[in-house]
Formats: sequence, C-alpha cells, structure tokens
Amino acid sequence: MCRLPQAASTLCLSRPTSSRFDLLQPLADGFRNYRRIEGGVSTETLLIDKAQQLTLTAPEMTVLVGGLRVLGANYDGSKHGVFTDRVGVLSNDFFVNLLDMATVWKAADDNAELFTGSDRKTGEAKYSATRVDLVFGSNSVLRALAEVYACADGQQKLVHDFVAAWTKVMNLDRFDL
Repeated sequence: MCRLPQAASTLCLSRPTSSRFDLLQPLADGFRNYRRIEGGVSTETLLIDKAQQLTLTAPEMTVLVGGLRVLGANYDGSKHGVFTDRVGVLSNDFFVNLLDMATVWKAADDNAELFTGSDRKTGEAKYSATRVDLVFGSNSVLRALAEVYACADGQQKLVHDFVAAWTKVMNLDRFDL
C-alpha cells in the first residue's frame, strides 16, 4: 500500500488509472496497421519511425510488414492490407497482389488514410489498404524491395528473410544472449 501525503497521492502506483496507462499506448504501429489519432505526422512516417526504434533496415521492415499482413496480424482483426485468400500462410501474396497492375487504388476516405483496390476492368472492389500498405508500391526503394519478394521465386527468400527479421525483433530486449 502506498503511504504518501494527500498531495502526492496521485503519484501512487498501487492505484492504476486508465489515464496512466493511456500514456503507454502507442500512437501508431504500422506493422499492425494501427493508428490511434488522426492528423499530424503521416502514417508511413510513423512506420519508419517505429522501424528505426526497432533497429530494422528497409528490407527487414518490408518483409515484416508483408509477412504480418498475410498472417492476418492486423490490429483489431482488420482486413486492411490482407491481400491474400490464404490468411495465416506465410506467402508472398501481399507483394504479388500489391504490385498487380490489374488493381487500381483510390482513396476511400477524406483523409486519404484508407484506400480501396478495384479490378481495373470490372471495377469490382478486391482489397482495402492503408497508406502504410501502399507505400511499398509508391516509394521507389520500398517498391524495389517489394518486387524482389513478388517474383515467382521470391517465396523462399521471403520466408527466410521474415524469420531472420522476426528473430531479430524478438531478441531485441534479451540481454542474456
């Protein structure tokens, strides 16, 4: 039990409040397609910031985002960026379908945070995406990396690189290694 003077009782950690825990909640996590607040810094910039905090290179960031999308690891079960019919299977479907020229992308909201991917010929909606997902098709460096994984022989490289990047992130806070 905390025994502090009345004036300092608000600092007592034995009485957690939601406002204290709100400070620990991230503003955004592009790896899981999560953003708590609108406005300010662009979503893709927040992804790069998070990747820098995790000491990830551009190829590691790219493979982790693509792999997590096809595994269905989005925040709140969202389908944004899940460009596959085989959710839960580590495949290169995210990159193949992202770069498919038969898909045309249009903003689905006023903030241009969400996009709808439609079939170019029929106009039928196929996918939904966020700015984080589409940056891998619009940024020249990230697109080059996405094209490597989207190749017909990119599946094995994707799995190998994903495992290496995942292991790196999981070992970041292990000081016993």
